[in-house]
Amino acid sequence: MGGTILWNVFQWFFAAARSCGFRDFPIFGLEAYKRGYATTTAGYQPIIHFTSMMYGTNNCASNFIDRFYFDFCMTNVAVGMLCPYMITVSLFIGCVVSWGIVTPFLATKEGIWFSADLDPESLGGIRGYKIFIGVSMILADGLFNFLSIMVCTLCTMYKGRSQPMQGDSNDDSVMQLPFHCLNAAEQEKTKQSFDDRRRAQVFVRDHIPNSVSILCYILLSVVSTVAIPYLYPQMRPHHVAFIYLATPVFAFCNAYGFGMTDMNLSSTYGKLAMLLVGSAVGRSNGGVVAGLISCGIVMGTMSNSNNLLQELRTGYLTLTSPRAVFISQAIGTALGCVINLVMFWAFYKLQHGDADLFDVPYAWVYRGIAMLGAGQKGLPAHSLWLCKLFFALALTLSVLRGEASRRRWRVAEYMPSTICVAIAFVVPARIPIDMFVGSVAMFLWSRADSGRARAFSAAMASGLICGDGLGVLLSSMMELTHARAPICIKFLSSIDNVKLDAFLATLPRT
Repeated sequence: MGGTILWNVFQWFFAAARSCGFRDFPIFGLEAYKRGYATTTAGYQPIIHFTSMMYGTNNCASNFIDRFYFDFCMTNVAVGMLCPYMITVSLFIGCVVSWGIVTPFLATKEGIWFSADLDPESLGGIRGYKIFIGVSMILADGLFNFLSIMVCTLCTMYKGRSQPMQGDSNDDSVMQLPFHCLNAAEQEKTKQSFDDRRRAQVFVRDHIPNSVSILCYILLSVVSTVAIPYLYPQMRPHHVAFIYLATPVFAFCNAYGFGMTDMNLSSTYGKLAMLLVGSAVGRSNGGVVAGLISCGIVMGTMSNSNNLLQELRTGYLTLTSPRAVFISQAIGTALGCVINLVMFWAFYKLQHGDADLFDVPYAWVYRGIAMLGAGQKGLPAHSLWLCKLFFALALTLSVLRGEASRRRWRVAEYMPSTICVAIAFVVPARIPIDMFVGSVAMFLWSRADSGRARAFSAAMASGLICGDGLGVLLSSMMELTHARAPICIKFLSSIDNVKLDAFLATLPRT
């Protein structure tokens, strides 16, 4: 932790502007470094002017790319050390496919499939294609697992009527979980651990009845279907009802991916709901407000499912009753419904009359997406065709991987996880790269000293995460005091460096 804090402080001295410092290290070369999303920022004016001349842009704010590089983020490296190798390798494979194959291909269609004048953040360009492709792959894998678990559960329930369930409080045998056939290898490992058998026993014994979950969801859905159109007349009751009917399937897909990679994609699903509902209502009938409300419903529902998944996982590790965890989560959510309203009202009163008091940049982003959907221009050309293609590919990979795991084929250990490959399409490239570097470091450490690696890897990863968080806190404090780093380190090709030197030579010396 101490080393990570010192490393963050050291990096700050060389990050005088955006795209400066070691966080933009082009480990895969400058050509790969140029690929990625763009964010608007104002950097050094000579560099911006030089970039605008070299690339033909007239925007003084310039666009700097969130590129294909390794950014020395110790938090992501630590997560890579904690995650299984299959997860990080799958993310890296998806990163290569997304940023190394799909993005260059879509770049060749600029001006043909989509306008060349679009903002890099627009969903009508390359970013829109990749988000829709990623979501289609997530839905394919989530649908496969959803149907598989449902079929296995029904089969287990049917067999349970004719024969007693294996394992009781006095038996050391492992309980047959409904999804046993989906992860046979993991279950074999569970049989060797008494602690895991005890955790599974407590978790299954105090499970929440399905009837209670279904009745609560139906009750809250009915209340929302009545109350939301009353508060926001732009939303029709059938729109709200449709969202609550479709949300459980999408929430399952999102929670499954969140449990695998710890990446929450509820905002992505919310944006899709925003586009669909906004286009259905239309701008003249309040489609912008309807899209924003639908996004809030989807994000709120899916975020709660992700949070509950994390809490249930913690309860499983700490031998806490799932019922106690669920009741605590419900109490916290109910308190949040009151506390968040009070906080919003306080911020709203402070914001009123002073537009620059709070920046809230995402408010502009979501409003722009809602206006895009309400204007019936949500999907770029040929995006549905690409989504169908990648949906079929993802479903095929999921089926092959599930069949290989069930039959215990050797190749099953080397088949990438579909959900991880899909998530790499909607996250910046630097995150999978950082996690892959963490897995490589963990692999080398295990080869050198497997005992110490197994004993101290969790402590080391925790130190990296805590140190990176404290380092970011120190950097934020420097920003609040308007302190500016004295040096800017940038990585340029030799040709661009000659052009930059020639341009700087024309500037008057002070």
